[in-house]
Amino acid sequence: MSRKVVVTGMGVMSCISFDVDQFWEKLLNGVSGVKMISRFETDGLATRFAGEIMDFDPADFMDKKQSNRMDLFDQYAMAAAQCAIRMSGLDDEKLPEELRENTAVIVGSGMGGMKTYYDNCIRFFEKGAKKVKPTFIPGVLTDMASGRIATRYGFMGMNYSISSACATGSHTIMTAFDAIKLGRCDIAIAGGAESGVNPIGIAGFNACKALSVDNENFSTASKPFDVNRAGFIIGEGAGILVLESEESAKKRGATIYGELVGAGASCDAYDDVKPRVDAKGVELSMKRALKSAELDASELSYINTHGTSTPAGDVVECQGVARVLGAAKDNVIINSTKSLIGHTLGAAGGIEAIVALKSLIDQKVHVSANIKEVAPEIELSVALETQDRKMDYALSNSFGFGGHNCSLIFKKV
Repeated sequence: MSRKVVVTGMGVMSCISFDVDQFWEKLLNGVSGVKMISRFETDGLATRFAGEIMDFDPADFMDKKQSNRMDLFDQYAMAAAQCAIRMSGLDDEKLPEELRENTAVIVGSGMGGMKTYYDNCIRFFEKGAKKVKPTFIPGVLTDMASGRIATRYGFMGMNYSISSACATGSHTIMTAFDAIKLGRCDIAIAGGAESGVNPIGIAGFNACKALSVDNENFSTASKPFDVNRAGFIIGEGAGILVLESEESAKKRGATIYGELVGAGASCDAYDDVKPRVDAKGVELSMKRALKSAELDASELSYINTHGTSTPAGDVVECQGVARVLGAAKDNVIINSTKSLIGHTLGAAGGIEAIVALKSLIDQKVHVSANIKEVAPEIELSVALETQDRKMDYALSNSFGFGGHNCSLIFKKV
């Protein structure tokens, strides 16, 4: 069995908006959500800014009893899922039981409940073992987001989490895509969520020397592809898609926003945190996605890159992209959403899939911000301003520590 897989819902939680359309408009206008951190004291941290979500009230999306048991990443996942499910019409109380039984939830997180882990470790060391909260273990598990979303809506299909660092969101979408094509479910809620804006998260990435430390120029510190890029900015949030077989979507009269036509993945098999210098992992991931979609590279018009703003990562990705595109590289535009919202880690694949879809819907590519001079090693066309673009297909790349690579290809409908 091989079925077309379409997108019938999208939900986003980000530092610039909790609404997909507003989020998209702000990206088109180059609005940055990067600010000095306000959630906690940053004394002693080398990086004191982030794509921190402000003004998020879980009560807008779930009851207090439920939210009190959740880590922040879990709350973001639930909120984004609610928005996506509502957009798709799956929140209808009259939804047939058979459809609920065949709806999967595959939502992941790169790091899970870091704040819950951090807070309970402090309680343990300061007050003793008896003061560790009973919500500690459920609060740190990455699979709880999938389980809780399913419980809320009564979805009884396959249900689990994937964790592949910053490729998590894309891997969940790829897995859901495969499951629908194979007939293992009719509908799947898929994506990623993350809340890495906490003291231990910042300190850990600082120790890896992965983050920008340009506190004076925080608003422009994320500058993928720029000659002076010097590390990424942590962001947070969630990006959730409702994927569905075309047959199911048409049968229930759902609006179709795009088609997921291909997905590919690979491993660098090289280093814990460094990208493979010959870009072979990037190349394999993209080629496998193109093969899955039965497309030639010349049919691509736009690539939403992983583009984190690290000195090595941006170059390796662009080298891999250039090799895959070959003679067609001059006909493809690239950008990085991370230039405006930071790197949302395990949520990035889900959020950037939404960006790829909105780009196809509106035939626009948002600006890749904060670039003064494109690095000479970047031999691709970068979107230095928001622009109209005729596009049929868009590809989204996500890569993660451990050498994990995933590429998704969406088609305009």
